Amino acid sequence: MRNFGKVAVLGAGTMGSRIAAHLANAGVPSLLLDIVPQELTRAELAKGLTLHAPEVRNRLARAGLDAARKSHPSAFFVPEAANLVTAGNLEDNFRNLQGCDWIIEAITEDLRVKRSLLERIQAVRARDTVVSSNTSGISVAALADGFTNEFRRHFLGTHFFNPPRYLHLMEIIPGPSTLPEIVESLSAFGDIALGKGIVIAKDTPNFIANRIGTFSLLNNLRILQEEGYTVEEIDLLTGRAMGMPKSGTFRTLDIVGLDVLAHVVRNLRESLPDDECRDLFQIPHFLEQMLSRNWLGEKTGQGFYKKVPGPSPNGSEILALDLDSFDYRARRRGNLPALEMARNMDDLRARAAALYQAPGRCGRFYRRALPDLFHYAAMRVPEISEDIVAIDNAMKWGFKWECGVFELWDAIGLDNVLEEWARNHRSLPPLVERLQAAGGTSFYAEKFGTRSCFDLAAGSYCEVEAGPGVLLLPALKARRKQVKENAGASLIDLGDGVLCLEFHSKMNTLGPDSMEMVHAGLKALNRDFDALVIGNQAPNFCAGANLMLILAAIQKGEWDEIHNAVQAFQKAHMALKYAPKPVVAAPFGMTLGGGVEMCLHSARIRAAAECYMGLVETGVGLIPAGGGAKELLLRAMDAVPEDPEADPFTYLKEVFVNIGTAKVSTSAEEARCLRYLAPRDSISMNGDRLIADAKQLALDLVHLGYRPGTPREDIRVLGQAGFAKMKLLLHLMQRAEYLSEYDVVVGTTLARVLSGGGEFTSPQWVSEQYLLDLEREAFVSLCGQKKTVERIQYTLKKGKPLRN
Repeated sequence: MRNFGKVAVLGAGTMGSRIAAHLANAGVPSLLLDIVPQELTRAELAKGLTLHAPEVRNRLARAGLDAARKSHPSAFFVPEAANLVTAGNLEDNFRNLQGCDWIIEAITEDLRVKRSLLERIQAVRARDTVVSSNTSGISVAALADGFTNEFRRHFLGTHFFNPPRYLHLMEIIPGPSTLPEIVESLSAFGDIALGKGIVIAKDTPNFIANRIGTFSLLNNLRILQEEGYTVEEIDLLTGRAMGMPKSGTFRTLDIVGLDVLAHVVRNLRESLPDDECRDLFQIPHFLEQMLSRNWLGEKTGQGFYKKVPGPSPNGSEILALDLDSFDYRARRRGNLPALEMARNMDDLRARAAALYQAPGRCGRFYRRALPDLFHYAAMRVPEISEDIVAIDNAMKWGFKWECGVFELWDAIGLDNVLEEWARNHRSLPPLVERLQAAGGTSFYAEKFGTRSCFDLAAGSYCEVEAGPGVLLLPALKARRKQVKENAGASLIDLGDGVLCLEFHSKMNTLGPDSMEMVHAGLKALNRDFDALVIGNQAPNFCAGANLMLILAAIQKGEWDEIHNAVQAFQKAHMALKYAPKPVVAAPFGMTLGGGVEMCLHSARIRAAAECYMGLVETGVGLIPAGGGAKELLLRAMDAVPEDPEADPFTYLKEVFVNIGTAKVSTSAEEARCLRYLAPRDSISMNGDRLIADAKQLALDLVHLGYRPGTPREDIRVLGQAGFAKMKLLLHLMQRAEYLSEYDVVVGTTLARVLSGGGEFTSPQWVSEQYLLDLEREAFVSLCGQKKTVERIQYTLKKGKPLRN
């Protein structure tokens, strides 16, 4: 992989500054440049600054960097990452581009302005430096036309999606002269170093994702007008029900900005004279009205939705725009009973098929919108891509669709869509004609764990390769690599002597089935394997212990059962920690409660960069009881310097506050700051590679001669002095109204555990088992509290904590 050790980003607007932020997340230093201001601000005048002052000349780049720092959700993994971005300007710092390996132009979407900047870049860049334009739709060939051969060979389009940290897709658009090795090296860097899902797109207007996505959005607007749906109904129909983001159509537009949509639509209409759906690419009348009133969405405070003061607990209310009256009104649920029924169907493919056939307004919408979408996407092959997998990945990675267009079509059924087309006298796209001629009844096929897709050029099915560095657990199971399974977990042979423990209960919660499989995995590890990986490929790693089982036991008064279950949980974690062969946990996404505790007891953690870890038990009126409090206390006390002046309570306080407030990390790097990840643990930028990376880490430990430690007997606890300080902290937080009365009860119980029971009159050294016993006793005692039961019930019902 080519080394891109330093990158320049030219343009510090929303995209440029966030691209620089994500480079920093990957540990890549960057130079962020913008134009030199021509006028002083009032603040600069008040300071007596002139236009020659560096503070003024770098103002726009600094403002972009500051905006990235303050953005929500955060553009940076941790605030300190911003130190890797150097702000400057396009005059004083332009020569610094000579020291950069990759120059990204990220200025306004204007061909003339972009070409002018590229001419300047050509004059100063070092030979072989890669230059790319972060354009969402301008022709790469037009941008590079007339430049030197050497420049054009190293020039291409790199379309990051906003926000770059969170949206997985990066479209790479080679120009007519781009060297294949440049495409290959930048693709590898984007994949491995930046964690991107790479799609190679043809140089067509708006490339892949925006071309298909804009059509789908405009088609939804057309159906809304013709069929009389409301804004809220369209958002429900185009949201989670169909495996798309919950923001649906109009909430997404408010976030993106209606002005941005208008720019994209006008560009497409001008650029697509021969598109069969060109008439759709125009701004509807009601959108023109909103643009004229500056109702652009969140950036102007109102769009299709508007937040106003209201009676809700947070003091606000969201109103929806009535497109008939053009007034804002209270939101309505709409008459869509089929959606309510479909909520109980977890499998998207089955749900999509049922909704497509549903009666009433729900089914009618899908039978109009989806056949239109499928027809348009099929007609774009091979125009925008010859590969339907690339089109599907672009939609999944760029728009967070759970299924791509052709995957969704397979779920609904090819024949069902063809029947709808026949009723409307629609012609068949060449892709579909070729599929039928080959006897195919779907775009994808799976056999013995091998996935194939239909290839238009070949006229047959071709294998879909996962690619080097990627392991797919469903494919391994389909190839009969499953060693053992029960309702909650499985053991899978990853090859090369590595076993995988996979959770697959609802939300991957932990219960007796999980603990049974932990012990089965350890038994198999000792007998037949060299290492164990704990991981899965669900939306999130683990939501913690199964609260439903805990609540049922509480309601039945089965206190011995609760005690024994917690003890079994603790024993399983200690067995993992001191297993004779290495255990590597591979957390990602939401990793909460017991999921964190399992990771903390593994020999190593290989976490996805987007990993949100937290011991959140206090939110349900409990404390960690699977060794989580013990492990964080151990790590904190081990970190206290030998210096006699060092205050160990500073380290204890950090653990107490983080557990007591149920703090969840916003990234794997922040999880390291919270001690959920140790210095020896590592991070994968690309979550698709996580299982393979964890497997390789496990093999490395084997080859290095891994040896487990022995249970600790020397964990420092501060006794009564530490307990008193933690109680004082609770008192102060309650007076400041950060904590409820019951929060203090739970916090006091946690403080007693972390201080070693609150009995010691001076600091003592205790064993892991001693702390585990304290955790277990505290957990069972809190289970007997009425307000804990209320918190558990509320969380199970509402999906969020109760502050009673």
